[in-house]
Amino acid sequence: MTQQLLMIEDDTRLATMVGEYLRQSGYAFAHAATGASGLQALQAKPPDLVILDLMLPDMDGLEVCRRIKGQDGDASRTAVLMLTAKGDPMDRIVGLEIGADDYLPKPFEPRELLARIRAVLRRGGDSGGGNGVSAGSHKVMRFGSLEIDRDARSVSVSGNPCDLTSYQFDLLVALSERAGRVLSRDQIMEAVRGRELEAFDRSIDVHMGRIRSAIELDAKDPKRILTVRGVGYVFAKQQD
Repeated sequence: MTQQLLMIEDDTRLATMVGEYLRQSGYAFAHAATGASGLQALQAKPPDLVILDLMLPDMDGLEVCRRIKGQDGDASRTAVLMLTAKGDPMDRIVGLEIGADDYLPKPFEPRELLARIRAVLRRGGDSGGGNGVSAGSHKVMRFGSLEIDRDARSVSVSGNPCDLTSYQFDLLVALSERAGRVLSRDQIMEAVRGRELEAFDRSIDVHMGRIRSAIELDAKDPKRILTVRGVGYVFAKQQD
């Protein structure tokens, strides 16, 4: 089945260009010029992924993202790829904190947008033909009361489900597969997305904070994901 993309972008010329490129790449594409019309389109026909500009004429794009992720049931898992102003890290960080799956600074190359879309959809798919984080021989990993089910793409602590985005789940899997190894931010990003971390990009730290909030008893005193100052992170082998 053809995957459906929705672009919420007030620049009609840009949306037309992107739409033509993505249709040629095999996707179904729809466009909404305002946040309100985009949210209406979401209700009428939920897409697989939303390409969301944060600078919209009628409402803050972050609010649109918040509403998408605040929907009931599976609708809240709709993937969101944010288009952010280059050199404006705060919008990017806030967007990731409220559940956006990835971001792309403007201006961008269509080929990079396509690569990001494919990566996000691949991470979120129930089946991937071996794409994404490597499955390994054991589908369910257990570390004390923490359970990570690769097939179900679910995480629980003491039987209680943890709420993670698709990207955060893959980050957790990448760390847990390498339990006991200290990984730099670059290595973590390479393991999940296959591209080097952009200079001064602290989005990985935002995601780690969200993961800790979900799986740690006390996110301010983590026992599962430890920070190695000046280097990166390590996932503890021995956990309660």
